[in-house]
Amino acid sequence: MVSGLESIELSTLILIVVAGFAAGWVDAVVGGGGLIQLPAMLLVPGISPVQALATNKMGSIFGTTTSAVTYYRRVRPDLRTALPMAVIAMAGSFGGAVLAANLPASVFKPIIVVALVAVALFTAFRPNVGELTRLRHSGHRHYVLACLIGGVIGFYDGLIGPGTGSFLIIALVSAMGYAFLEASAKAKIVNMATNAGALLFFVPHGAVLWGLGLVLGLANMAGGYLGARTAVKQGNKFIRVVFLAVVGALVIKLGSDIWQDSIA
Repeated sequence: MVSGLESIELSTLILIVVAGFAAGWVDAVVGGGGLIQLPAMLLVPGISPVQALATNKMGSIFGTTTSAVTYYRRVRPDLRTALPMAVIAMAGSFGGAVLAANLPASVFKPIIVVALVAVALFTAFRPNVGELTRLRHSGHRHYVLACLIGGVIGFYDGLIGPGTGSFLIIALVSAMGYAFLEASAKAKIVNMATNAGALLFFVPHGAVLWGLGLVLGLANMAGGYLGARTAVKQGNKFIRVVFLAVVGALVIKLGSDIWQDSIA
């Protein structure tokens, strides 16, 4: 069994551990930790893009599980919404991972950038959004919308990945009316499921580097625990500021990818 640790220099391993911790913290607060963790994974000698994506998911599921448990113990999000949403998101993520093996992510990146810019502008110019939970829908409509959001964003996570937590949070805040803290708590439960859905595809295909994934997972777990506690302590305004910073970074990253693809 290939662990992925055999050919890694100590300096690269330290960088991956630091990246995993930072990604876990960012993911726990607002999502988008893949912006940090996935590029670090690509520094591993001889690793393929599919192995990097799969091992990244392996590491991330440790962090999202830890932060989901931490949020649940302190925020007590409504599981009647979060669990069905998570199940549909897991199925969507599996489907996205299948497509990722056959279709380049560059096809979707321009659409994602436009969506992210719209999200950032919406959040920046509506400072009261996400301060309090004011649900926009009730009954079956509430649950159907939650499952639709879970399925679409879960598919995106399996296909591309970075920014999944941020998309979940803004959808829960803007479309459903949750406060940022409540949205972050639910997003972690759903994000845990999307990571699991992608792994259901990647593991049988032998794409995960287990040793490296476990090291990354431990670092991500530590960052996720600290990030969740920080978010709960600091509250909605803190999450909103970090959210805007991460979305801005994600726009720059994906925009740069599109530019490089166009001149290649």
